[in-house]
Amino acid sequence: MRYAALLAAVLSGWTLLAAAVSAVVQAAPPKIVTAAQVNGTWRRKDGSEFKILALGRQRLRVSFDGIYEYRLPDGAPTANIGFGEGVAFIEGDTATFNPIGDEELDCKITLRFADGKLLVSQEGGCGFGHNVTADGVYRRVSAAKPKFDRIR
Repeated sequence: MRYAALLAAVLSGWTLLAAAVSAVVQAAPPKIVTAAQVNGTWRRKDGSEFKILALGRQRLRVSFDGIYEYRLPDGAPTANIGFGEGVAFIEGDTATFNPIGDEELDCKITLRFADGKLLVSQEGGCGFGHNVTADGVYRRVSAAKPKFDRIR
């Protein structure tokens, strides 16, 4: 009988310890990225790219140039292009922005910096060009402060 009571006490202690550890893990602050980790030019395999510059106060200046290449019926190469820019707000390792600048419109781009890559997802129509999307995995091709074109 004493063995059963001792075993129950030990198991109860382990349950409390596991709950405490779980609470600490869940309360851990989100991963934070530095300006040095986000600044630069990021490119996707098809040539689409993001230029990103940390502005401070959890803001990033972001410019996107997208491309969708295809061939015409006669075999000639052509492409659709799209452009967007704006200020993204970053929390932890994730930033969001609307390149159209009008929050009323259905466009949201999420940028997540993870393992030296930029993971991008797009929600809604952002008015880029037929089949042009920001979705994808981008790799940093330059860590230099990007040069932004004048607003188009």
